[in-house]
Amino acid sequence: MASFIIRRLIASVFVLFAATFLMYILVSLSGDPLEELAQSNAPNKAELMEARTRLLNLDVPAPLRYFLWLGGLFRGDFGISIQNQPVNALLANALTSTLTLVTTATVVAIVLGISVGIVSALRQYSGFDYTVTLISFLFFSLPIFWVAVLLKQYGAIQLNSWLANPTIAVPAIIAISLIAGVLWMSLIGGRWKRRLIVLAAATLATAGVLTYLSVTQWFADPSIGIVVYAALAIGIAIGVTAVSTGLRNRKSLYAALTVAVLGIALYFPMMNGILNGMTLGLFVLLIVLTIVVTGVIGWFFGSPDRGPVIRTAILTGILTAGLIALDKYMSYWEVYANSSRIRGRPIATVGASTPGLGGNFWVQGIDLYTHLLLPTIAIILISFASYTRYSRASLLEVMNQDYIRTARAKGLTERTVVVRHAFRNALIPITTIIAFDVGAVVGGAVVTETVFGWTGMGRLFVDALRVSDPNPIMAFFVVTGTLAVLFNLIADLIYAALDPRIKVS
Repeated sequence: MASFIIRRLIASVFVLFAATFLMYILVSLSGDPLEELAQSNAPNKAELMEARTRLLNLDVPAPLRYFLWLGGLFRGDFGISIQNQPVNALLANALTSTLTLVTTATVVAIVLGISVGIVSALRQYSGFDYTVTLISFLFFSLPIFWVAVLLKQYGAIQLNSWLANPTIAVPAIIAISLIAGVLWMSLIGGRWKRRLIVLAAATLATAGVLTYLSVTQWFADPSIGIVVYAALAIGIAIGVTAVSTGLRNRKSLYAALTVAVLGIALYFPMMNGILNGMTLGLFVLLIVLTIVVTGVIGWFFGSPDRGPVIRTAILTGILTAGLIALDKYMSYWEVYANSSRIRGRPIATVGASTPGLGGNFWVQGIDLYTHLLLPTIAIILISFASYTRYSRASLLEVMNQDYIRTARAKGLTERTVVVRHAFRNALIPITTIIAFDVGAVVGGAVVTETVFGWTGMGRLFVDALRVSDPNPIMAFFVVTGTLAVLFNLIADLIYAALDPRIKVS
């Protein structure tokens, strides 16, 4: 494997050299960085043009200028923009902004899209499948700028007005409850008697929850509380075990339940003590400790087959710890929403943060999340469609293979057939799609960044291209090209891990 990785890296270096050379020549031929100055009426126009020529080495032929730029790149210097700003600083700010905006949206879209696509494939030709297909094609066909504008109108302006008095109308409760009931009915399936029972139970449960949230005006000062947290923690333990190893694996179930009980026991000490003086370093440390402690619990319960039990315990620990962090964020919601800078309109429509807000770690986190909410939803809605369709088609193809029928004939449970045999092989084509999307992800969602006022990689590229500024364009290309090559290498390694028939050699 080491020789394969080295060969691929060497080949990738030559590919990047050739690609950057061609890109540099095309950028040099696409426009004149002096055009703006040539058309100006500045009295010192000649001096400004001469200074920019020296700054960008425009008096050197483009092929030779490329090697001057390449020498700077080897020193870690992407050069100077036509505004005499270091491109390294522009790139760092743009890359940070883009990663903040797009990475979370892409991860959520991948997880949600693959999960819904798999359920849709397992419930082929059901009402749920038809509904998901319709929604996927609808989202896939929507222009992103239109979705972004609608989200600003109804996801921010109207929602902020509703949050001033967060009462849910009775017709809305009825409509939402019926939709939830139909969704669960189509998802669970079975005979009509079972479907009607699921419909009634889901509709009544949703109506009860919505009524409680409306009467207590929960959205004005949200919280989870120990009772709801305990129920959710136990539910997470059972649900993760059911998907990860199956409930028949008692060691996994006991490990997950132990992690859930530990989370319940630590709820008050965490909420009222440790989390009060939170910093980013402490937050990362607590995440690491959660993984280590839950991994040890899984190791203790898992002998002799510890791998699946450790995985189940860690997943349960991350989710239950995430609920505590979410509840802590909620406890500062009212403080944030009523602050002088927010003034009761917490859902942001533009920018990455609220200027001059101040506040502790939790208030700053809420501010970041409220600014990320709308652009993240916009990206998720568009990406969700493609991942759903790819995962559905891939799993349906795998489920018709001979080895799946053989696994069923051997008496394996349907969960084992789907999770251990079908799902693993269905991920191979999806891995290719994800690897190809990475370059586009880091390249930035240009339209989304423009509508929501984010200055990321996409905006950096478009602004530089508009004024024929070569160095920011090349910096953009180097970063996105390098990541695309790197993640394609990672995809090849994942192929070998998913399918033993594939050899990296």
